[in-house]
Amino acid sequence: MEYDEVVQRMAPCGLDCSRCADHQTGEIGELSKKLLELVDGYERVAAIKSKMIPAFEGFGNFKEVLNIFSAASCGGCRSGNVKCPIHCHVKACCKGHDIDFCFQCKEYPCSKEMDERLTARWMEKNDRMKEIGVVNFYQEERKQPRYK
Repeated sequence: MEYDEVVQRMAPCGLDCSRCADHQTGEIGELSKKLLELVDGYERVAAIKSKMIPAFEGFGNFKEVLNIFSAASCGGCRSGNVKCPIHCHVKACCKGHDIDFCFQCKEYPCSKEMDERLTARWMEKNDRMKEIGVVNFYQEERKQPRYK
């Protein structure tokens, strides 16, 4: 994969937008669509199983979540169709500095306001990109769970 392709998939902070549950072409949405097809009509069996396994009482809720995942429509942080519920200043900051990722900025690491957990994750990802390169970082991240 080339640098420009990776840039389109990743947010300026270093998160992989393309693996987000809300991404319009993400694997979670695609797998959710497939799973909805596979469990179509399973309600009757779930009702029977719920007598022995109470978790099956929530089968309708499970399908509702799958429907939400399968309707994902965010284009990612670099698109004109951002649906991320997390407000982040990084995208505008990188655009203002004419860079793709924070580590490329002469002011990195800066003291912009972020909560403690986000700051640690942001620095870890950007430090790693700086160390091994953006494309290698992307390949490395693809092997990790998205929501760790």
